[in-house]
Amino acid sequence: MVQTPAKSPTLEEFLQLPETKTASEYINGQIIQKPMPQGKHSIIQGESVNAINAVVKPEKVARAFPELRCTFSGRLTVPDVAVFIWQRIPRDADGTVANVFHLAPDWTIKILSPDQRQTKVTRNILHCLQHGTQMGWLIDPEEKSVLVYTPPNQVAVFDEPDDRLPVPDFATGLQLTVGTVFGWLLE
Repeated sequence: MVQTPAKSPTLEEFLQLPETKTASEYINGQIIQKPMPQGKHSIIQGESVNAINAVVKPEKVARAFPELRCTFSGRLTVPDVAVFIWQRIPRDADGTVANVFHLAPDWTIKILSPDQRQTKVTRNILHCLQHGTQMGWLIDPEEKSVLVYTPPNQVAVFDEPDDRLPVPDFATGLQLTVGTVFGWLLE
């Protein structure tokens, strides 16, 4: 849902607004509320975070975050999964993870909901890639496909169950296939 007030707020004004359920993104002066996650989306999101963190978190290589607000280059996006290399995770003075992330994730993962437009989601992924993101995934549960985006603007489609999904260099220990990702929906 796109909210277009009489006068579009600035990013700074948007950041002062109360949080919404579900999350809202700020893109090109528009407030866009993300659709409410449904079953397939929730399962793939949760399992993705768990699978990624099982490989990258123990050695403090990176960490996956669900539904994290990322504010950079005039936009606020909320990837379904945002992965940050450990050294890039913003921290407070006491060493705890900060609440505010003013940078693009190293890996962004979006899961297409039934009422989302693929073009809008793709634009968010491309925006991330233009600002330092190493890789973006667009997971489409209905098509059982994963589009993998890499800089500058390369895209590859993975839709065969045995297709091994590419991951960023920092996550090479993660080995997922298309069949594994969509197999989570059968568990």
